[in-house]
Amino acid sequence: MQKGNIGVTTENIFPIIKKFLYSDHEIFLRELVSNAVDATQKLKTLSAIGEFKGELGNLTIHVKLDKDTLTISDRGIGMTAEEIDKYINQIAFSGAEEFLEKYKKDAASIIGHFGLGFYSSFMVSKKVEIITKSYKEGSKAVKWSCDGTPEYTMEEVDKEDRGTDIVLYIDDENKEFLEPTRIEQLLKKYCRFLPVEIAFGKEKEWKDGKQVETDKDHIINDTHPAWTQKPSDLTDEDYRKFYHELYPMSEDPLFWIHLNVDYPFNLTGILYFPKIKNNLEVQRNKIQLYSNQVFVTDSVEGVVPEFLTLLNGVLDSPDIPLNVSRSYLQSDSNVKKISNHITKKVADRLQEIFTNDRKQFEEKWDDLKIFIEYGMLSDEKFYEKAQKFALLKNVDGQYFTFEEYKNLIQGEQTDKDGQLIYLYATNKDEQYSYIDIAKSKGYDVLLMDGQLDIHFVGMLEQKFEKSRFTRIDSDVIDNLIPKENQNRTNLSEEEREALQEIFKSQLPAMDKTEFIVGFESLGENASPVLITQNEFMRRMKEMSAFQSGFNFYGEMPDSYTLVVNSDHPLVKRILEEEEKECNDSVNPIRSKIESLNKRASELNEAKKDKKEEEIPVADKEELTKVENKIADLRKKQSEIYASYASNNKMVRQLIDLGLLSNNMLKGEALSNFIKRSISLI
Repeated sequence: MQKGNIGVTTENIFPIIKKFLYSDHEIFLRELVSNAVDATQKLKTLSAIGEFKGELGNLTIHVKLDKDTLTISDRGIGMTAEEIDKYINQIAFSGAEEFLEKYKKDAASIIGHFGLGFYSSFMVSKKVEIITKSYKEGSKAVKWSCDGTPEYTMEEVDKEDRGTDIVLYIDDENKEFLEPTRIEQLLKKYCRFLPVEIAFGKEKEWKDGKQVETDKDHIINDTHPAWTQKPSDLTDEDYRKFYHELYPMSEDPLFWIHLNVDYPFNLTGILYFPKIKNNLEVQRNKIQLYSNQVFVTDSVEGVVPEFLTLLNGVLDSPDIPLNVSRSYLQSDSNVKKISNHITKKVADRLQEIFTNDRKQFEEKWDDLKIFIEYGMLSDEKFYEKAQKFALLKNVDGQYFTFEEYKNLIQGEQTDKDGQLIYLYATNKDEQYSYIDIAKSKGYDVLLMDGQLDIHFVGMLEQKFEKSRFTRIDSDVIDNLIPKENQNRTNLSEEEREALQEIFKSQLPAMDKTEFIVGFESLGENASPVLITQNEFMRRMKEMSAFQSGFNFYGEMPDSYTLVVNSDHPLVKRILEEEEKECNDSVNPIRSKIESLNKRASELNEAKKDKKEEEIPVADKEELTKVENKIADLRKKQSEIYASYASNNKMVRQLIDLGLLSNNMLKGEALSNFIKRSISLI
């Protein structure tokens, strides 16, 4: 028997492995099974080139549990005593302090960096044995044993077959790795697509009302997953079947891209476009990253541009190390090339589908839209490609490329300053009346009801020359696309003042909501009142929900304008009735206000160009009295108009109609509106 010390310059290797890899300790199984696969693949290669002339036989790797042990067995190339000495006993390892400092925050990278794959077994074991026999003719079997100190023993043993058994005596802290369900879970996570069959236990079948084991090995992996095959050998059904293997509860994908690159880096994989719901976060971490069919991670940020993390599927690249770290992904040039290549491939595939089958592309647009918009917002290179196939959808369900839509609207929707106005709605049912008005003018209205559309609209305004996007309910239609010779309201100042007070007095008090009253000449057949919301303020508030920098706007109240159509017969009737009922009370007040305004102007004119101390005290006192009297008279005037308005059911009815068309009439106010409607009928 040979005894010795493992060739390390510090005796701290095992505490380091246990302590600093502890959070990632489950990967020991991946490491050991991967080693077994490598040993098996090497034997296949030696056989193929004639260096191994024996029978390959059954090459299945077996993972077996006993009471206290976990064993991984292969029939690969095995090792001689000299090879154990070289690969197991001599660890290229020095500078323990520097090592600890450098890697303590990134446990997973320690193993890969130092070639310590086998030594990950000590994270979960109090003792590890290697029983191995080389494929080389005349080789003797060797048993190596180590109990987690640098001391080991090595002796010759009997072993009929070539290959290696790694026996792990699981320690008390890691008994979970003696549970069949836990081991099967890990094998399926890390090894489900390895290229050599992995057997864990036996297949079961129902017999006499219970499950019994058969003699057949339970193979946990698919050795020829779809991404390793030629696209020409796969049908659409094969791609869908593989998708459901990856994501059992998912709907069918929209379509997919099969990647197969061998220069300037190696990359294979299949990326699927899922039916994306409106929750971006839930969809992330669905791409699985593999290295030679060994699972690495499903956190693929860095390998895949951020917007592509919404895709599902598999990427496999031997150019990405098995024990990948975030810092590696951020700095490696191969990874950046892979990322750029994937972006290009995705854009090319979308362009291909759009060009070859636009009808299919349009049918899938509503599911694709959030993904494509996210890409265009976050990746300039993707925007450049996507602008040729990205679509705009109008409220009638018609689809247009950017160029097509520009050509459609530029005749009618160019304003007096030469700006092209893109009208859009966010809810075609709630904004129906506004859409209807726009259509009656010959305008087209886009539907922008997606989660990212508020940001998308802002980006397109920057990209499109002399263009503006404006929501259909942000103003009256003639103000949205102002032309020459626009009609303006022909109300006198007194009529405006009266109507403003009448409608203002009956506006409801709503939490975090402000109303102002405006007037427009919209024609007799247009609505008597409209409620509009300022485009800029609304956008800023919507942005505040997504971006912390806009919090200031998020705290501000919603600001609406109640637009009164001075041409409408009902508004004219309210004005006529107001004049009959209020003129006798209001006219004397108006005359007094006029007289006091005149005196206030004289006093203000007199103090012009004078310093504060040069203005006579009497003039200051008189001006204050005059201003107070004007305020009191205006208050009386407002009270007269409010009293009239409160007794005129039509005023509140028109306001409620405006609120109703904006989906702002609810609860008691809605109930009162219905009762009032019945009484007016």
